[in-house]
Amino acid sequence: MSAIHDTIVAGGAMPPATIKVWDPFVRVFHWSLAGLFLLAYATGDEIEKVHIAAGYAIAGLLALRIVWGFVGPHHARFSDFVRAPRVVLTYLRDVALLRAPRYLGHNPAGGMMVVALIVTLLGTCTTGYMMTTGSFWGAKWVEEVHETFAHITIGLVVVHVLGVLVASFEHRESLVTAMITGRKRAS
Repeated sequence: MSAIHDTIVAGGAMPPATIKVWDPFVRVFHWSLAGLFLLAYATGDEIEKVHIAAGYAIAGLLALRIVWGFVGPHHARFSDFVRAPRVVLTYLRDVALLRAPRYLGHNPAGGMMVVALIVTLLGTCTTGYMMTTGSFWGAKWVEEVHETFAHITIGLVVVHVLGVLVASFEHRESLVTAMITGRKRAS
């Protein structure tokens, strides 16, 4: 038996069993990406070298995460959480009705958010890189597309955080804690 099964909490009840869901790479990726994006967004035109370094680090993280989405453990794989739009819409309806099923890995909306964030961040990184090349140096439209991708990403982050809060409330478990420890309630 593990230590969690040997411990009795106040009132004589056993604490719920937990299961490993998020591997260390996914957790480090998640929090590193959040910190680097915040750094890049905050520095913008003000501290260009930091902004560019953060952008390259984000691009590297994204490349690793995409590979990990195909070769990583079960819950890290895209095949585990990328769902058809109809499934996502049905899940969102069930969230609004407070009857959404609990998922051990990403729920359908969370899976859609992962894909949306990867796409917008790739767009941000690509246009950021383009602005450093001779072909697009000073091209106002590239800068505007870059900023638009960054602003869309901020909007997605807000929706992501709200979704985490709603799912944590609805299923009575902290998804933030799960993304730190890698563990979720088994049932």
